[in-house]
Amino acid sequence: MPRCRPPTIILLVILQGAAVVLLYGWFTQLGPCSPATSEGKVHVLLLSSWRSGSSFLGQVFSQHPSVFYLMEPAWHVWTKLQKPGARALRMAVRDLIRSLFQCDLSVMEAYMFENRNVSSLFMWSHSRALCSPPACPLTPRNQISNRTECFKQCDAKGLQGVEDACHSYSHVVFKEVRFFELESLYPLLQDPSLNVRIIHLVRDPRAVLRSREQSAKAFINDNAIVLEQKATPVADVQYRVMQEVCRSHVRINERATLKPPDFLKGRYKMVRYEDMVRDPLLEINAMYKFVGLEMTKTMQEWIYKVTHGKGKGTKKEAFEITSRNASDVSQAWRTALPFDKVKRVQEVCKGAMSLLGYRTVDSEKEQRRIDLDLLAPRERYHFSWLPAKTEHSNNI
Repeated sequence: MPRCRPPTIILLVILQGAAVVLLYGWFTQLGPCSPATSEGKVHVLLLSSWRSGSSFLGQVFSQHPSVFYLMEPAWHVWTKLQKPGARALRMAVRDLIRSLFQCDLSVMEAYMFENRNVSSLFMWSHSRALCSPPACPLTPRNQISNRTECFKQCDAKGLQGVEDACHSYSHVVFKEVRFFELESLYPLLQDPSLNVRIIHLVRDPRAVLRSREQSAKAFINDNAIVLEQKATPVADVQYRVMQEVCRSHVRINERATLKPPDFLKGRYKMVRYEDMVRDPLLEINAMYKFVGLEMTKTMQEWIYKVTHGKGKGTKKEAFEITSRNASDVSQAWRTALPFDKVKRVQEVCKGAMSLLGYRTVDSEKEQRRIDLDLLAPRERYHFSWLPAKTEHSNNI
């Protein structure tokens, strides 16, 4: 039998080693959700719609000691730019989010008045990170912030302190209600300097309608933008807006779950508000795991406290996170909303309700029967691509 000469064996070994290296590099580049940032930061976008429990979800992240959080930064775009509707504003909103994810606050100069202070940021005191060092000495990072005290003590001139704070956290999280599709976010999902996760929060449209009616005046300008400034009879505005909101949930969910592009796999998770309030720790733990955060004892206690209070909240508390019986809040529409309104919102949101697992009622009697569960089993509608393991977590 002929023998290979030593130089030939060495050459074969070298070629095999090179092939292994090339295959490994090819595989890691094609991985659906591998961390790609030099800093290793995780960027989280909480997508939802108005009055869907998104403020509570925002606080679930804001109060975590590893998170830098801002509430609805796109508010600045919608209130500053004179554009006809949401479609015309979506790219400006996307570019704002990209800059803020990179902790670049200079982008806010286009949307603020000359005095650019921390208090110029929309709902700034809802961010625990802006009430904690290095932004403000008031609240240690591992403690829950007090919004009232923060508002009194943590305003500062300029936005440098906000940038410094942003750079010091492993997770940057924004809550947004002004995206109506996923396509405009594709450049963020493909950006090698970002590591984006999307959590999509939905809620029963009947509950959303009831909550919107309680705060109707607060949504006049937003409604006009959602409806592309079209003339709409006053009595129809809420239903037309609900129709657009429901359509957006369908668009987002179907885009993310039905043959999504490779760069979206591992980056999307849908959550129903009703599931979250029925078993808060289970659902929130799953969300934390999805983005690479760990539950802390302080957060566990806070979550239990705010979801197991008494009462359903008042109109004055509509935009506040106070201790309430969250499960009762999610069912309040069943006793407070007239059946004719329930019937109409079911008609305009029929497709979304079917997709997301909300059962309709055919009579006022069915509506009032609180023992009748209108939430389809979670397993049929609970979907997310499993993410690759995220590097950052915190045990504080």
